[in-house]
Amino acid sequence: MESHQEDVATTEGLRLARQRAHALIAKSPADAVRSVFDLMENLPEVERLRPSEVGLVLVRGRVGGEGERFNLGELPVARAALRIPEGPVGVGYVAGRNRDHAELAALADAMVQADVWRDRLEEGVLAPLAAGLAERKADTGRKAAATKVDFFTMVRTRGEK
Repeated sequence: MESHQEDVATTEGLRLARQRAHALIAKSPADAVRSVFDLMENLPEVERLRPSEVGLVLVRGRVGGEGERFNLGELPVARAALRIPEGPVGVGYVAGRNRDHAELAALADAMVQADVWRDRLEEGVLAPLAAGLAERKADTGRKAAATKVDFFTMVRTRGEK
């Protein structure tokens, strides 16, 4: 029974690690992702399982976040699937038409699944991207705070005559 629980915990941890890696890469600008990957040495060789491609996905919305669903429009999405020599298959999807960005997302997905690459990916790619996203979020917050308007109520008193 303990072995099954350990397998479930390991599977859940791997799923969360894959989600985090994909989210960081998908939310980061393509040039930032490319620059951190370019700084890494001896990246694994990749076998492309199919050519990277761009397609459209239908984006749906809800009125007020809870109401009737409606078709908002179409969003271009790039996707890639590849394998690294250690065996894991990586899949990457990113908004937009940048196939290189999708391939880097797929490479990160494959690397996070391989024990020999996980720590290097975290140190060389994911940590810098997380720091960059946090800095951009803080910068946006500072810019928003600079436009804040403080309203106050002035109490008028009527003098007695």
